[in-house]
Amino acid sequence: MRKKVEMEYAGRPLSIETGRVAKQSHGAVWMQYGETIVLVATVSDTRPSDFDFFPLQVDYREKMYAGGRIPGNFFKREGAPTTTEKLHARLIDHQIRPLFPQAYQFETQVYVTVLSFDGENDPAVLSMAGASAALSISDIPFDGPIGAVCVGRVNGEYKINPTLSELEDSDVHLMVSGNRESIISVEGDFHEVADGDVIGALRVAHEGIVQLIELQDALIAKVGKAKRSYDDPPKNEALAAAVAERASSRVQEANRMPDKMARAQTLTAIRDDVREALAENFEAGEIGDEIDRLIKADMRAMILSENQRIDGRGLDRVRPIDIDLSVLPRTHGSAIFTRGQTQALCVTTLGSKMDTRMVDDLEGKSFKSFMLDYNFPHYSVGETGRIGAPGRREVGHGVLAEKALAPVVPNEEHFPYTIRLVSEILESNSSSSMATVCGGSLALMDAGVPIKSHVAGAGVGLVMDGEQWAVLTDILGEEDHLGDMDLKIAGTREGLTAIQMDIKIGGVSFEILDAAFARARAALDHILGLMEEAIPATRPHLSQYAPRILSVRIDPSKIGTVIGPGGKTIRSIEETGATVSVEDDGLVTVTSLDAQAAETAMGMVEALVEDAEIGRIYEGTVQRITDFGAFIEILPGKDGLCHISELEHHRVRRVNDVLEEGEKVRVKVIDIDSQGKIRLSRKVLIDNPNGGSMPQNRQRPPRRS
Repeated sequence: MRKKVEMEYAGRPLSIETGRVAKQSHGAVWMQYGETIVLVATVSDTRPSDFDFFPLQVDYREKMYAGGRIPGNFFKREGAPTTTEKLHARLIDHQIRPLFPQAYQFETQVYVTVLSFDGENDPAVLSMAGASAALSISDIPFDGPIGAVCVGRVNGEYKINPTLSELEDSDVHLMVSGNRESIISVEGDFHEVADGDVIGALRVAHEGIVQLIELQDALIAKVGKAKRSYDDPPKNEALAAAVAERASSRVQEANRMPDKMARAQTLTAIRDDVREALAENFEAGEIGDEIDRLIKADMRAMILSENQRIDGRGLDRVRPIDIDLSVLPRTHGSAIFTRGQTQALCVTTLGSKMDTRMVDDLEGKSFKSFMLDYNFPHYSVGETGRIGAPGRREVGHGVLAEKALAPVVPNEEHFPYTIRLVSEILESNSSSSMATVCGGSLALMDAGVPIKSHVAGAGVGLVMDGEQWAVLTDILGEEDHLGDMDLKIAGTREGLTAIQMDIKIGGVSFEILDAAFARARAALDHILGLMEEAIPATRPHLSQYAPRILSVRIDPSKIGTVIGPGGKTIRSIEETGATVSVEDDGLVTVTSLDAQAAETAMGMVEALVEDAEIGRIYEGTVQRITDFGAFIEILPGKDGLCHISELEHHRVRRVNDVLEEGEKVRVKVIDIDSQGKIRLSRKVLIDNPNGGSMPQNRQRPPRRS
């Protein structure tokens, strides 16, 4: 049955339609905002899976035809998911995963396809609400609907779902989801925006979220299906008692060990012992699940009842921090940032314009001159595993850190380098992405990149039981895994630059968010102080191994002069050993590992495009002699006429009596007419026998014929 609901939303028509396409899926919606259209379809198996976690798979795919484009790869068709697609799929997953019942263990898939893109309305925002709508009208158990919006701030005013062109002038870019009462997930980046202003943006977002929920409610009322039933096995009281008797005191002791590895080894031994003791009466999997519940309950009780954490810290304490700079002698900049048992090695590499990274998506091809790559090898957590291409987690953490640092990185006009940061996570016990922000900031300064200030990052967690809750500063891995929230915040002393929040519960209130932001700011200021002690400002000089890159912006009409016929001129410049690139907007970049070669090449470029100035003295070369004067090249490709009357203070019969072709001569520009013709004088630089000035040149006696 085909049904449709629609409304005017943020000044544009928004509609949700179902029953038109993908009718064999368990729930599908056709969502349109402006002329952007996405199809969201969802299905769920009817038989439970064997996984010990909820097997949810979210796929977000952009079809290039949606924007009237053909894929730019060799095959000319869509291939593996792009970075953008991975990020949006991950974001949707974070928003909907907490809303499935814990006992629902049926493999579920949400598939988003971008079918039309108008260049202004972001399909990612539409997809987030579409995932909720598709699940809500289906028979799949889901605690929805939820809403999802983008918030920007243009000219000091918050705006719900700004267009992509409006976002270019916005200092806030927030993607927020939530239910009627609270916020579920947050992801965004800012240009050093005050903490309170970010909270204000979240409040504006929630107002828009409620409107989207009401629109979905109207569709659910028309076509919503009854939710399917599933088994929710009752708690095995006998098993719980048996496990508690054998493991409770040992778990409490293990949970109070400050060292992660020692704690993990002790808990593994407890699991093995209890499984062996209860093997005759209970399944091994059931025993393991009950031990995990015991570990989780004890850790949460420690925090809520005793204000004690598993590593002995107070709830508001940051782990010990250690900073090492210039640890890799041949790289352009490096730093190791260690916070507790989380350690990031960050390395900066400087390159030329040729090293930019191409991005090919629905918005078209673009090039990045600042990029950050994050690597998370299995050894960092003491595990083995298959080594493959970066997964969604690595891509997501890298992009989050990149967004956090981008506001302080100089633009190409002020620092004409391509900058690549790489973070190698050497050890991890939570918040490795925030360690990457800190280590990345240090490595940039170590490389001599003139960033405006340090950027730090910190993770904040939450444990909540009914009305009782506690916020944790700088959470550990176990506190993330067994807790209810992971809030990552990055920023400078002036303001925030990035945020990401995931939760495992139905939502968090603004009261909790206010407390979490206050904790994060205190942690950021503490960490920034230590970073500023280690390196208070960027190094004054680049590494001796970094390329030297000089740039100048010229009049685009002079690009041909620099390139020359068939590239002859630019090739002659590159004989210095430097590489020269010329952009269509007139930006000329000279790159060389040899500083002197770069200076020489840039001097040649500047000479080619330099304009003559009235009153300036030049040393020129006589190119051609005529009866009425000499044409003298004072700049590459630019010559002027020195009239015969301007050669000497006395009357000159023939130009050849004074000058020869190919001769070097000092002249002064005395006039440039409206057509650009240059008039030169030699005599004004020669002593006048009858009384004059400027004795720079001596008079040449006339030649005899």
